[in-house]
Amino acid sequence: MKFNFLIALLFAFLSVSNASAQTMLAPGEQPQIAVDSKGIIRLVFGQKDKILYATSTDKGKTFSKPVIVGEVAKMHLGMTRGPQLASSKDYSIVTAMDQPGNIHSFRLTHKTGKWEKISNVNDSDASAPEGLMSIAADDNNNFYAVWLDLRENRKNNIAFASMRANSKWTANKFAYKSSEDHVCECCKPSIAVKGSNVAIMFRNWLKGSRDLYLVNSSNSGQSFSEAQKLGKGTWPLKGCPMDGGGLYVDSKGEIHTAWQRDGQIYYAKPGEQEQKIGDGRHVGMDGNLVTWESGSDLIVKPINDEKRNIGEGTALKVVEFNDKSILAIWEKDDQILFKKL
Repeated sequence: MKFNFLIALLFAFLSVSNASAQTMLAPGEQPQIAVDSKGIIRLVFGQKDKILYATSTDKGKTFSKPVIVGEVAKMHLGMTRGPQLASSKDYSIVTAMDQPGNIHSFRLTHKTGKWEKISNVNDSDASAPEGLMSIAADDNNNFYAVWLDLRENRKNNIAFASMRANSKWTANKFAYKSSEDHVCECCKPSIAVKGSNVAIMFRNWLKGSRDLYLVNSSNSGQSFSEAQKLGKGTWPLKGCPMDGGGLYVDSKGEIHTAWQRDGQIYYAKPGEQEQKIGDGRHVGMDGNLVTWESGSDLIVKPINDEKRNIGEGTALKVVEFNDKSILAIWEKDDQILFKKL
């Protein structure tokens, strides 16, 4: 009887260990993930000048063998630069920026499973050499893009474009132009969408401080509000911290943000006092989950719960499922790793 109990205990231990073990998917950098309305997880990452793509239909327990979406000569890769991904009901879009400053885009039609190269996002040649952008999608096959763009006076400001997935990107416009010539030069802007609400977060540079600001639209990006500073504190800084943040719009239309200031991680709603939730940098958000890096450790924290250490590496991306399980994907030593929690 005692022997049977020990065997059962051993199997339980092995089951827990295997459930939390990390798995190597493929060589690559800067993973991005999206989940469509059918629960299919889509993953893209960079491998030199190649964009690779894989899927999971079992909540991230396993992934398909990666295939090539396309190639972009001199593709930006590393330090939050790399292919970006968003999925809607019927389509997925990947964008990738080359070092001269062009934003290439590729479209996947879910029904056929085929990728195709489509129009560039930026309509001014070589206007985005910094290589920092984000994209998002709504439930109705509309896609939205935001990036650092220096087409005017060679100064980086916040550019925006949108498109219906079976069409082309709209004429570009600035969602925000700084009154002091430019925003923070090398911090990635974020974008989040819920219905017709489009929110954009970026690091500004006003009066010598590099604080996070928000602009939002209630009409699918046709017009944007005045920029609103996030949090009550400020960060006077001469150099660029090379760090953006995380952004989320919930089902009620409320905006949630997370970002770092001087090595401290904060969560804040617009207009409210920021709450310190940790220490580190490279902050991200997916729904209720905030992620960041603390040294080489990768941290995930639900907004109102305790933080967890995922492992070691960089470029952490997560998704939470209805059963509260979490899929984590990240990069370590130029390998893409994933783990179910």
